[in-house]
Amino acid sequence: MLTQSFAEAVAEAEKIITGAPHIQTDRDLAEGYDYLAGNIRGALQLAWAYQRDFPYFVQSVGPYTKMGLDNPDTLYFHACLRDDAEYVVTGRRGTTTDLSFQVLDGDYSPVEVPGSLTAFDDREIEIAGDGTFEVRFGPARDNPGRNYFALGPGATMLLAREVYSNWAAERRGTIGIHRADRAGSAPAAPAADAVARRYGVAGKILLSRLRTFLAFPEWFYLKLPVNTLTEPRPTPGGLATQFSSVGHYDLGDDEAMLVTVPAAGQGTAPYQGIQLGSMWYVSLDYINHQTSLTADQARVDPDGMMRFVISERDPGVTNWLERTGHRRGYVQIRWQRLTRDLKPGDGPAVEVMPASEVAARLPYYEQARLAAGEYARRIAVRQAAVAARMLG
Repeated sequence: MLTQSFAEAVAEAEKIITGAPHIQTDRDLAEGYDYLAGNIRGALQLAWAYQRDFPYFVQSVGPYTKMGLDNPDTLYFHACLRDDAEYVVTGRRGTTTDLSFQVLDGDYSPVEVPGSLTAFDDREIEIAGDGTFEVRFGPARDNPGRNYFALGPGATMLLAREVYSNWAAERRGTIGIHRADRAGSAPAAPAADAVARRYGVAGKILLSRLRTFLAFPEWFYLKLPVNTLTEPRPTPGGLATQFSSVGHYDLGDDEAMLVTVPAAGQGTAPYQGIQLGSMWYVSLDYINHQTSLTADQARVDPDGMMRFVISERDPGVTNWLERTGHRRGYVQIRWQRLTRDLKPGDGPAVEVMPASEVAARLPYYEQARLAAGEYARRIAVRQAAVAARMLG
């Protein structure tokens, strides 16, 4: 059977899911199988999109192909490269808060993070008055010009990230890629042996993804004290102008975590967001629940602070982050498009308290309260914004 290798990989992947150490309930296992389905979809897409001579941008992560604590505010795209060829990236800048590019020299694995050869945002390139741009990636050359970026030895993948702060108002741009010396030509039709190899590659990708992103939290999260967040620090993986603060929580239904962090403001970080993730190291449902907030979506108190309440019980305030039944999970704050390095004072403070005491202990509680029906309206705005983003 041509698909036998992939079928065997799926069977092995199921064992990885059912053997995950964090599984405690039937819901944990059900979410694991849902996570497996997304990884199967993603692995097949990655294997068939592996076109280094005729590349195109593929949406790497989405609501149904989650991995790596995906950011609810980001559209992720990737294309495969050869380090000795030249590629032309064209597009039109949308109105999203950030657009960044990164060249990797490998892939994520259970033992290492790929190297970042080049990382920059659109402030580093020339964009025409109508929003269009052309950027080239290729071998090093003398006097390359502003919109030419050298591919380092071993370059394998180009990532593009488009980041929203105001989901309802911002609109995505367009982006495309082609190898400079292949424009107008076409790849050979696939033979049966080539298709068989792709199934084999898809199986390897599937197993690698699962093992990698179950190991990833051990490196960066689970060794930290529970119910704490780190000081801001450069995000692992070499992203340009991004800092993050990370942690993991373990809260009972009668507890709440209060996260207080300064609003960075446009002058420091045009993008600032917080999100929750499950123990599968993926975002919680950010479409139908408020499990993430950007600075544009959140309330800023009169003292310049944003105060987020992480809890199962609804505290009735604007900045509630729903646990959606997840007693344990991950928390991450990101700052992007930074104009300076962040200091400890730019980071969060964390306090755990009984859920019944939130009203008494939350500063500006009365001003932060939501009117009747307002929370449902906020969710409706999220649902409509994601629908427009996916179709845009």
